[in-house]
Amino acid sequence: MDITSLTIHETAALLAKKEVSSVQVTEAYIDRINAVDGRVGAYLTVTPEKAFRAAREADERISRGVDVTPLTGVPVSIKDIFCTRGIKTTCASRILEGFVPPYDATVIRKLKHAGAVILGKVNMDEFAMGSSTENSAFQTTKNPWALDRVPGGSSGGSAASVAAGECAASVGTDTGGSIRQPASCCGVVGLKPTYGRVSRYGMIAFASSLDQAGPITKDVTDAAIMLGAIAGLDPLDSTSISAPVPDYAAALKTGRGVKGLKVGIPKEYFIDGIDSDVSAAVAAALDVLKREGAELIPVNLPHTEYAVSVYYLVATAEASSNLARFDGVRYGLRSADAANLIDMYKKSRDAGFGSEVKRRIMLGTYALSAGYYDAYYKKASQVRSLITRDFDEAFKVCDVIATPTAPTPAFKLGEKVSDPLTMYLSDIFTISCNLAGIPGISVPCGFTSTGLPIGLQILGRQFDEQTLLQAASAYERSTQWHLKKAVL
Repeated sequence: MDITSLTIHETAALLAKKEVSSVQVTEAYIDRINAVDGRVGAYLTVTPEKAFRAAREADERISRGVDVTPLTGVPVSIKDIFCTRGIKTTCASRILEGFVPPYDATVIRKLKHAGAVILGKVNMDEFAMGSSTENSAFQTTKNPWALDRVPGGSSGGSAASVAAGECAASVGTDTGGSIRQPASCCGVVGLKPTYGRVSRYGMIAFASSLDQAGPITKDVTDAAIMLGAIAGLDPLDSTSISAPVPDYAAALKTGRGVKGLKVGIPKEYFIDGIDSDVSAAVAAALDVLKREGAELIPVNLPHTEYAVSVYYLVATAEASSNLARFDGVRYGLRSADAANLIDMYKKSRDAGFGSEVKRRIMLGTYALSAGYYDAYYKKASQVRSLITRDFDEAFKVCDVIATPTAPTPAFKLGEKVSDPLTMYLSDIFTISCNLAGIPGISVPCGFTSTGLPIGLQILGRQFDEQTLLQAASAYERSTQWHLKKAVL
């Protein structure tokens, strides 16, 4: 039995029956990391000693039958954007190289409380700014399905670690598609919850009104298990919402299909320029939903064409503000040859930030500057409200919305690095979800003629992740795409 190919719920079943121990499962994943990560490059930091300690504690919990959850004893990876007590947290940036937080992010605390075993921290685009994980200051992560291709981004390390069997699941972040797009590229499931559903405390900020943590998993049931563990009100996060957290995994066990479900199909997401294999796979996926009893309804999202422009004003403006805290004074990189305080700021940031981060800070600073605020950031915020209203209107006639996750499959390493505008369009179908604060999920729906994964995106109403997960699960049960594994 290949333990590293199992889902969370399959692993939990074996642990519950005492057929394997968490220590054995953890050992299998550590061995897998040692065997394949030299080629994939998903992990920035592996913490075997801490992992085995957590595994032994999990085995004790299971033995006593106390506080056992579906995640108890299950090994997971963590995007290196979450503060982890006693473990380096770098955001894949030189400016935080060597930084070890004195506390855990709320997401990490909740995973530990559930008994999950943290294997280590995985790679990402620096400060979550990118769509390919090529902006990391430390290494390039490769797509397990084709090592000459990107894994997507910015949670590319998370998606690659799951697809390569280097963890049972991972936690990433999604600001404009950074969970869903890499999930699509790597042939796994990626769930971006409603804004406010999961605490952002201890998650290093990129764009505070857009950032949201969520799971990347091997199937939809695992996504439901992970969301149930990390969701909920957190008094440490002022944007955390006090909304009931359903038992998502239990709801999926009812086996409810999509019969009678109204699925909105927005013409704005089915445009010229989409890769032909992607178009064919998504069309086939919609046929599956229809065959299973869903009703496909045309919907209009007329302000979609402005989403990319709005996003790159709002996100960069907020990044400019958030990243001002990295000044070489309190933590992280500090220039040793500065003549004075201002010089120290300049030299520390120049050495610490990569080119993409600098580009976005400058864009955001310009958009917020005197004389330009109203023309750029304020106007973008107004159009963002119109995009949100589009979704509100669409959900009056449908239950969920189905679209491609990305316009293309994973592209080649280095293909778009020198063309930022083309790179930004990789998230053209995922950005609106963040601007409107609604939940979205990407599920595998096929492969290109060259064997690259393709994702179907399903969007839902705010705080209605349950319907989203049920629709995704029903599609998954009707297909076999999620069962295919990358061979390394």
